[in-house]
Amino acid sequence: MTDVAGPWGGLLEAARTYPSPHNSQPIRVRVIDDTTAHVFYDLDRGLPAESFGIPFGHVCAGVFLESLSVVAAAAGYEVREELTLTEMDFDSAERLHPLGTLVLSPRTATPRDAARRAAFDARRTNRRPYDNRAVASGDLAVVAGIAADGGHTFASSQDPAVVAEIIRVNQETLFDDLRNDAVHHEIMTWLRFSDEQARSSGDGLSADAMLMPGRLLRFAMGHRGMWEAPVIGRVIKSVYLRTMRGVAQVAWFEGPFAGPGDYLEAGRLFMRSWLELTARGVALHPLGTVITNPRSHARFVEAAGIAETDGRMAWMLVRLGYAKTPPVAYRRPLEEMIVA
Repeated sequence: MTDVAGPWGGLLEAARTYPSPHNSQPIRVRVIDDTTAHVFYDLDRGLPAESFGIPFGHVCAGVFLESLSVVAAAAGYEVREELTLTEMDFDSAERLHPLGTLVLSPRTATPRDAARRAAFDARRTNRRPYDNRAVASGDLAVVAGIAADGGHTFASSQDPAVVAEIIRVNQETLFDDLRNDAVHHEIMTWLRFSDEQARSSGDGLSADAMLMPGRLLRFAMGHRGMWEAPVIGRVIKSVYLRTMRGVAQVAWFEGPFAGPGDYLEAGRLFMRSWLELTARGVALHPLGTVITNPRSHARFVEAAGIAETDGRMAWMLVRLGYAKTPPVAYRRPLEEMIVA
């Protein structure tokens, strides 16, 4: 572990397993002293090519801040935040976008704090095939309550036609994104085609985590025109779809999503919900590209019967249910999170 002042080293070492789009790990921290740190979003690790890719920078920040608060609470600390909420400019010469200042203060850890930390440590993005079971209504009701407390709505569907349509949209989104040169380049930047490459980089989407053979993934993504070929295209699509077997339920979050404050709070709410589901043994896989691809987003909203008005939108879509434990995604070492 790198030498970091006071309790920050242990807290950040634990919190660095927070989930991020494409496992890009964009949050950076400058530790000032034992109690104070500045937090940034590294624009070079962002995903600006996708529609809504920039807003999801602040969603990711909210996910990290909630993750840090969970880790800190279990260790006997409260994290006070003094945030700077401004739009991210990915053309800026300054590549670290300031998010604000964090201050630690002592508190008494509770059994609930320990339980939330255990859920955080157990949390995984689960891309494995699911087992056709729907999530218990009581577990969904708890998440709906978390969403409502934040002014959002959590909804789900077990309608086979709706589920099948959304899984189809998710599949076709990847093919559609590959036609966009900027998005294709962004995806290729973060793909890791072997365990050795994923371990070495400590980031990105590994072929193992995506449950696809590395050579096939490299060929398919490097020769995107082949997705349209009648024989090879069918093979590639069938391999990809195997990971989507057994999905009995999809769910989504709707709510205020009109500025950095909204985006960040959405991230916090999503992480709280994810940890609650993890504690209840529920597997979850965000289908984020359906949200960020305009055509796919429109199809999803229509299939789910969602009305997006007054600054509210469906900002997160997931498949959820039950599945075997997935491979662990690698993370960069702590020193790569720290800003000197």
